[in-house]
Amino acid sequence: MAVPPPSPAAAEQGGQESRSTLTVLCAVALLILAVSLIGGNDASSSGSPSLPPQARQAPQVSGTALAPAPPRSSTPGAGAAQPVGRHLPRSRPVRLRIPRISVDAPFTDLSLNAEGQLQAPPPDDTNLVGWHAAGPSPGERGTAIIAGHVDTKTSAAVFAGLQYLRKGDVFDVLRADRSVAHFEVDDTETFAKDDFPSERVYADTPRAEARLITCAGDYDHSVKDYKDNLVVFAHLR
Repeated sequence: MAVPPPSPAAAEQGGQESRSTLTVLCAVALLILAVSLIGGNDASSSGSPSLPPQARQAPQVSGTALAPAPPRSSTPGAGAAQPVGRHLPRSRPVRLRIPRISVDAPFTDLSLNAEGQLQAPPPDDTNLVGWHAAGPSPGERGTAIIAGHVDTKTSAAVFAGLQYLRKGDVFDVLRADRSVAHFEVDDTETFAKDDFPSERVYADTPRAEARLITCAGDYDHSVKDYKDNLVVFAHLR
């Protein structure tokens, strides 16, 4: 998975064998950094959000793309403004829980590779999320970036149901210091990858915020990638 600017769907029948050797990827990134993540193609805007993502079918397709990621200036302490509202001290996230879509997944740190791109969580683990470890931790002042796979070569993955989140929904991040960061969703939006609003998504903020990011939209067979990114905007309660 790779994010320069990081949904479940009916399985595609045609061409599965020819695509089975490809790694399902999707990405988000800004400037010299990149965060990328596994993408999925959601063929329907409806569905039961009460079902866990792993229970839904996912397409057997794959692809990679770049989209801008958090700039180095978003790292805690780099020109930080005076904190606004409730915020927590820095602490590594341990587990993400999103009741509405039955997510209960551990975190892995995402670090930069030689090309300056943030490494993706292992593509064979369907229940794992990653966070931009060089940026703010979830609950800390600033914008914390959390990326997850929407599907793999064989099944739906942790963020398969991300599209069902709506304003007012809540999710929790359990942290290494044993505190819990409670977030409330402000908005859920889908952006075309060729028109990704990097500044809006990744801009440093005076309050504690978080972004949940995965892939969405139609699968473009010509470039072997998904056309959109799904972003959930949230703030610390």
